[in-house]
Amino acid sequence: MNSLGEDCMELKKKYDTCFNSWFSEKFLKGHTDESQCAPLFKVYQNCVKEAVKRHNIDLHELQSDHLGTEKEEKVPPKKS
Repeated sequence: MNSLGEDCMELKKKYDTCFNSWFSEKFLKGHTDESQCAPLFKVYQNCVKEAVKRHNIDLHELQSDHLGTEKEEKVPPKKS
């Protein structure tokens, strides 16, 4: 999946590579210390936060429930 910010894509790739390596080489073998990727995640997270601000995205809207509420967008019925 692409990152929200185009300028964050390279940071996302670096973090994903680190995470996938940690997951397969350490976590699956019982080593749960995930600190090796924390610095990369922090930099990527800051980039995404800046992209959210630039795009004027309301984080409260992202965190609210929609499924099963009146906010849920319904697919209009197909016309015959």
